[in-house]
Amino acid sequence: MDNLSEALEKLKLASADSSTDNVEGCVDCLLKALANNNTEASMKIQEMGVLARLPSLLTPQSSCTPKVANIIAEVAKNEFMRTSCVDAGLIPPLIQLLTSPDQEVLLQTGRALGNICYDSHSLQAQLINMGVIPTLVKLLAVHSNHTALTEMCLIAFGNLAELESSKEQFASTNIAEELVRLFQKQTEHEKKEMVFEVLAPLAENDVIKLQLVEAGLVECLLQVVAQTVDGEREEDVAQLKTASDLMVLLLLGDESMQKLFEGGKGSVFQRVLSWIPSNNHQLQLAGALAIANFARNDGNCIHMVDTGIVQKLLELLDRHVDEGNVTVQHAALSALRNLAIPVVNKSKMLSAGVADVVLKFLPSEMPPVQFKLLGTLRMLIDTQAEAAEQLGTNMKLVERLVEWCEAKDHAGVMGESNRLLSALIRHSKSKEVVRTVIQCGGVKHLVAMATSEHMIMQNEALVALGLIAALDLVAAEKDFVGSSLVSMLHKLLSDERSAPEIKYNSMILICAVMGSEPLHKEVQTLAFIDVVSKLRAHENKTVSHQASLTEQRLTAQS
Repeated sequence: MDNLSEALEKLKLASADSSTDNVEGCVDCLLKALANNNTEASMKIQEMGVLARLPSLLTPQSSCTPKVANIIAEVAKNEFMRTSCVDAGLIPPLIQLLTSPDQEVLLQTGRALGNICYDSHSLQAQLINMGVIPTLVKLLAVHSNHTALTEMCLIAFGNLAELESSKEQFASTNIAEELVRLFQKQTEHEKKEMVFEVLAPLAENDVIKLQLVEAGLVECLLQVVAQTVDGEREEDVAQLKTASDLMVLLLLGDESMQKLFEGGKGSVFQRVLSWIPSNNHQLQLAGALAIANFARNDGNCIHMVDTGIVQKLLELLDRHVDEGNVTVQHAALSALRNLAIPVVNKSKMLSAGVADVVLKFLPSEMPPVQFKLLGTLRMLIDTQAEAAEQLGTNMKLVERLVEWCEAKDHAGVMGESNRLLSALIRHSKSKEVVRTVIQCGGVKHLVAMATSEHMIMQNEALVALGLIAALDLVAAEKDFVGSSLVSMLHKLLSDERSAPEIKYNSMILICAVMGSEPLHKEVQTLAFIDVVSKLRAHENKTVSHQASLTEQRLTAQS
């Protein structure tokens, strides 16, 4: 340690008078000390104030520069030294060295910057603002045959790509071409994984997604899938998952997705279709997720339904009723839900037996599957009266919906259950469906749904409750009273924040329940006539007109 102290003193003197004669020996001594005991040597360097002297030694012309950068890289391995490195002003001279033609300088400089900024988003953002990304992309292009430099660039890209602020800079470079070219050269699993780790965060950006597709990444991914699909080695399984997951990620961008769909004739789309009947769960999953992504466009949905994709998905789901792979169930149901959105597809999908297969998953205890199951059925019955009546009189389904309406731990499932319950009534307009919902105890949930923070759900609930009152008020009377329907409607009408549609449908419902004696008494007790009369001056003409009609009704029956 005495030798180290002496070397540090000499280094301070050498840097102070710009002498380089003694620098090399001092630097070698520091590197040796850091190799023997990094923490202790780093603390000594900090104590003696040597870091502040290092910027003057980081010059492109000096033969000691790579060793000085190496010292910084070693020191910055210690978390307690990183702030000191920044305070000593080491980042700007290090960034300038990234334009050096010397590969050793580049390697040590990259290590130093990487270690200083390790796990610090603020420092990484500083590097991005100083324009380090385009510089590193150029380095990758120029030194693509230098393994250590390539790995240094990839590690840096992986760290920087996690920051949202980096995406725009990456998109302005030719990073996509460079990464695809680099990926094509790799033969080892570990090296491919390194490139994958950079591609995944970058591919979250829609502009870069399209660049990667245009650079030929999809062809590379399909090749990896073909090579590993039957592999049993751990690395084959890992590569298959990474490649197929990345493929699905690329399809999340609208432009990249449409480019690969090619009107349903694209070779990539056709290849993805072939994954669905596969015996490999990972490929089944990726295939179903890919279809769900292709189905984000009405034109694509219509084409896919017309060309038989529904049958492939139903066969896949049938295989997983007993096998019970939750991720595959979820993905296939997601695809069917998206495909059911265009009106012209609904009757075709119902005729294909989609509802029957989906109902096989009613016993599922997995919330993600429950959520997609509910959404799929809700999309299918939209405007389809016959299907809504058939499902709405299915006692097992309605009982399960009522059960899920109480799933407070899973807000998504609870919300979708309420919406489907309402949809069964609204689209069927059937007295039998209303009676089934009443019998299963669903009315109180629709009343609660009318107080939702989401206006669309409030409205759906009020319309369904209005139909219940119109179709079978006698059967619903007890549940209406028990769930405090009238006081809930009074709050909605009194609340200035209630949307016009909510006020309108609340008044329609008030008129509908007046035929019930106990409900009529509640209406009188709560002085609805005062609230309604104020609404005659409402700026919305429909609300104003309905307020006049409702007031007349209340006055006539008072």
